[in-house]
Amino acid sequence: MTTTSADPAGPRPTRRQLLGTTAAAGLAVAAGVQQSARAADLPLLGTYDVVVIGSGAAGMTAALTAAKRGLSCVVLEKAATFGGSAARSGAGIWIPNNSVILAAGVPDTPAKAAAYLATVVGPEIPADRQRAFLANGPAMISFVMANSPLRFRWMEGYSDYYPELPGGLPNGRSIEPDYLDGNILGAELVRLNPPYMAVPDGMVVFSADYKWLALSAVSAKGLAVATECLARGTKALTLGQTPLTMGQSLAAGLRKGLLDAGVPVRLNTPLTDLLVENGTVAGAVVPGGLYRARRGVIVGSGGFEHNLAMRTQYQQQPIGVDWTVGAKENTGDGIRAGQRVGAGVALMDDAWWGPAIRLPGRPYFCLAERTLPGTLLVNAAGRRFVNEAGPYSDVVHTMYERNPTDPDIPAWLITDQNYRNRYLFKDVAPTFVLPDDWYSSGAAKKAWSLDALATAIGVPPTALRTTVDRFNSLARQGTDTDFHRGDSAYDHYYADPSVLPNSCLAPLWLPPYYAFRIVPGDLGTKGGLRTDARARVLREDGSVIPGLYAAGNASAAVMGRSYAGAGSTIGPAMTFGYIAARDL
Repeated sequence: MTTTSADPAGPRPTRRQLLGTTAAAGLAVAAGVQQSARAADLPLLGTYDVVVIGSGAAGMTAALTAAKRGLSCVVLEKAATFGGSAARSGAGIWIPNNSVILAAGVPDTPAKAAAYLATVVGPEIPADRQRAFLANGPAMISFVMANSPLRFRWMEGYSDYYPELPGGLPNGRSIEPDYLDGNILGAELVRLNPPYMAVPDGMVVFSADYKWLALSAVSAKGLAVATECLARGTKALTLGQTPLTMGQSLAAGLRKGLLDAGVPVRLNTPLTDLLVENGTVAGAVVPGGLYRARRGVIVGSGGFEHNLAMRTQYQQQPIGVDWTVGAKENTGDGIRAGQRVGAGVALMDDAWWGPAIRLPGRPYFCLAERTLPGTLLVNAAGRRFVNEAGPYSDVVHTMYERNPTDPDIPAWLITDQNYRNRYLFKDVAPTFVLPDDWYSSGAAKKAWSLDALATAIGVPPTALRTTVDRFNSLARQGTDTDFHRGDSAYDHYYADPSVLPNSCLAPLWLPPYYAFRIVPGDLGTKGGLRTDARARVLREDGSVIPGLYAAGNASAAVMGRSYAGAGSTIGPAMTFGYIAARDL
């Protein structure tokens, strides 16, 4: 995603914030040195060539790589389960020129990928880091397939997020894990972190299926995909299998690779500090003792999305910890430990944003719902302010940029009964009533007129009527001259091809009308420890901290403030975990 502000790098911290952060970092470094000096006296729990922090996609890929290079390795995981946010996710993986997409005939080339990534990311991310990702990503995928049961599928049609840019591919580069039988993990299966949203009972569903499941009531292909998902589920049941797809498959496959390689994963083992000896990171301190690392420590402990103090310090308001779908254990432990030994940080104000609905108990990351025809987003003034079908991170960046002067946090997703009769909404089938607690919690509103709906959500009725009338006129024409919804191939991925002339535009006309309260959600934070092209952690002055590496959301994202395509979180996380282990 790109920002639309005048500053392409996004919001900058004030001088006061910089001075305060610098002072705090200085104190933290001093405290870390003192703590590390005492750490040498802690009970020794084990000595390995490599100690990996975190059992998400970055950490397990790093550990698998280290083990297959002949290094002894241990993975330390804070949670009682393995898999982290990756296990909860749809597990799209954005890796240009990998063997899976090339075998499928995707017309990718290194030159196209380099041109596209450079344009999307911009100059904020050093060119050598971009090159390292593009050069090592395909090898990483091939390595994982050779050393684990994981296989991958091309997510055909899932466009790069900016396919019109040089090197962009309208049919996409993203892949996802293929089906796995969870029984291959034996007793370890019960320790797999559960998914963010469970697959419907009796079905086996891939990420690429969801766009069609949303259309199953109005599309022959949608119905066919739903039937195929059910057939897969029936087959798995008949064979006595435990079917895993998406993030569950990715995490299970990597864990199986570690089991076969003899790599232990210590659950309920949070990082509390790093051991530094003679200026080199030499181990990880955990409750009850120390794990020594002969060669180095790789931090793959995730972001800080569930740390309110860090979010308040680094990110824009309004912010919170109850709008994210990241793993609840992600409280920035690895980032803070790195800062205490002098590491620099970057992109701390940013996240893998996306519009979310705060449903009772947990947020819902809103993908297809806002893109399907017959929806629009309005702000507190009852006006549209963004292309609803654009990349999800772009939508939230726009919300934050506009909010100080034209409040749109929260925003409201407006639709009608025609939409509800046609499309799946989250896991609520077409025509089915929405749960009562969606209404009682304030996440959803319903009214039999636009004026009554406007009153219910606190926006001017005249403004909402005018906005919907304008939107309906554009939808009938099939051209959104206000916000260009439908101009990009990406806009049409989660859309209805039966709707013409624009598959993501349709008028609202059938009462009752609905409104869903939209807040800035995220898949996790994207700021973290500064790293170089070899995944080595850097100080603020650019010098290397010997023995310390980082990958995944514990490190500042190679995507910068942007989002190249589906899987721009997991693809780089796995790649830089692979790079770190090889460098060690």
